[in-house]
Amino acid sequence: MAIIEVDNLSKTFKVPVREQGLRASLRSLVHRETKEVTAVDAVSFTIDAGEVVGFLGPNGAGKTTTLKMLSGLLHPTGGQCRVLGMEPKGRPPQLLRQITLILGNRNQLQWDLPGIDSFELNRAIYRIPRSEFVPMRDELIELLDIGDLVTKPVRNLSLGERMKMEIAGALLHRPQVLFLDEPTIGLDITMQRRIRSFVADYKTRHGATVILTSHYMADVQALCKRVIVIHHGRLVFDGDLSSLSEQFTTQRTITARLADGDEITILSTRADTAAATSRLLAEHDVVDLTIEDPPIDDVIEQVFADARDTS
Repeated sequence: MAIIEVDNLSKTFKVPVREQGLRASLRSLVHRETKEVTAVDAVSFTIDAGEVVGFLGPNGAGKTTTLKMLSGLLHPTGGQCRVLGMEPKGRPPQLLRQITLILGNRNQLQWDLPGIDSFELNRAIYRIPRSEFVPMRDELIELLDIGDLVTKPVRNLSLGERMKMEIAGALLHRPQVLFLDEPTIGLDITMQRRIRSFVADYKTRHGATVILTSHYMADVQALCKRVIVIHHGRLVFDGDLSSLSEQFTTQRTITARLADGDEITILSTRADTAAATSRLLAEHDVVDLTIEDPPIDDVIEQVFADARDTS
């Protein structure tokens, strides 16, 4: 069942254009020139129930703009999208009760209140019955290990602590669709792992559908089997994470450990890997052999480079 449907979705912004100098500044007061900038350009994809999909692209690729359209914060200028069978642009209450958008660089909780008080505010906003709210609140507090933090004002928390609190607050209404925009940005490695573990656990417990943007490929590798890659607002890849290397890279690294303790490393094209491996085994006393694709970070960089060359 398709939970998210995106069909030729586009978003264009009008931005002011002004030349330098006093005369240009004065002229802009009476006649402001603008130009159109396309942030999302005819993007199409569907996501089924329970999928966790990585949504990747460089800065300015259109990722956050797409998530804001899917959550109803921005209206498309072309195409359409549906989430749980509803159009987000009208922000229907029945949709808002089932989705959440978590922005890693934005605070959504009340800055001067303890997290526990902000949770109560969210309960009132979503009209969550207390019989449902308390078990969910306590489950989130346990999963995120924030029991000793919820009574502190949000402004007194570290970045990682605040991010965990933001996630808890955003999930109190038990949404079925999660839009996660850089949820681990700026966090240390330990905190990133905790957030990833939590997202995986929440998905398993509640059958949620997740779109995740992240510049940390460890997030994507840990959570996503499928990735969608966009560049300059256009979709350039949609498929299994494991197939990215096959489509966008041509080299593999062959490493052989020999009986005398030496090690041989060979860079081979994908097509020549079998032949290169056979030669190694025939010419040397090999006790261990590994064949590796390039690191996923390098693969993603190659995807972006190919997209730049064809744009």
